Amino acid sequence: MTFTRRVSSCFSQFLGSANRSFNSYKLPGDPSSSPSLTYGIHIFHCPDEVGIVAKLSECIASRGGNILGADVFVPQNKNVFYSRSEFVFDPVRWPRKQMDEDFLKLSNMFTAIRSVVRVPALDPKFKMAVLASKQDHCLVDLLYGWQEGRLPVDITCVISNHHRGPNNNVMHFLERNGIPYHYLHTTEENKREREILELVLNTDFLVLARYMQVLSGQFLRTYGKDVINIHHGLLPSFKGGNPCKQAFDAGVKLIGATSHFVTEELDSGPIIEQMVERVSHRDNLQSFVQKSENLEKQCLAKALRWYCELRVLPYEENRTVVF
Repeated sequence: MTFTRRVSSCFSQFLGSANRSFNSYKLPGDPSSSPSLTYGIHIFHCPDEVGIVAKLSECIASRGGNILGADVFVPQNKNVFYSRSEFVFDPVRWPRKQMDEDFLKLSNMFTAIRSVVRVPALDPKFKMAVLASKQDHCLVDLLYGWQEGRLPVDITCVISNHHRGPNNNVMHFLERNGIPYHYLHTTEENKREREILELVLNTDFLVLARYMQVLSGQFLRTYGKDVINIHHGLLPSFKGGNPCKQAFDAGVKLIGATSHFVTEELDSGPIIEQMVERVSHRDNLQSFVQKSENLEKQCLAKALRWYCELRVLPYEENRTVVF
């Protein structure tokens, strides 16, 4: 829900003013945007109580900031509060360090479980490493999305258990853009997880772009940060080798893709995004596979964009709130 309760008349007037002025602000990077205003995001997760929304808005307004949009989620019959706010501010009037201090006071006031503020124009980009196997479609889509600025991250390296020769298009792209490529041959007895951990030590999160290896619980605990995966929506009906061919031969009518956080339980982590598409008797195996791969690319790209925009919050044991 969006501000459906506990909103004082004073705050309603303030929010109304913010919403009316939304069209006068543009995101950073737009040449018509005012140079004095900077865009920020704040997410908040704490025990529920009266007055949280009012205090959040007061914090931003007291420093001359203006809320562009805000989402609030309070689950029924649960004592928990989630919010995500977008705002603009003058960094001269509200320095970045002061902003952190102000939101920290709010966090302490409400015993927050999570309080994160991000200013994309001022803060370092997230550092992300990509793990891939033989299939290139998700990896290539991420690389081009990064090159075009649609994926606001720094790619620290690509790690693969599949060898790509020097004339491979992926290798040419990585070399041109100075992104290291690490080939680590894996076996059932040695998944090379120690070497992977050394390579991703300074990253903020990992992406499995059709990486066909299962990461161990020990790896996940040692890394200690988020790992995002993509898999096709043919599971669990068609497991094992060549699931697309199995599904095609079975005459399925609906295919999909799921992007989720990686946990120790295989393909069962909290879901970030899912996409589906219909297939029919008019599809041959080639068009069937192309549709499946396109869904995987789109689903993973959307999940990563939402993650970088602080739209994804953990909810309960194995669910997410996606604003």
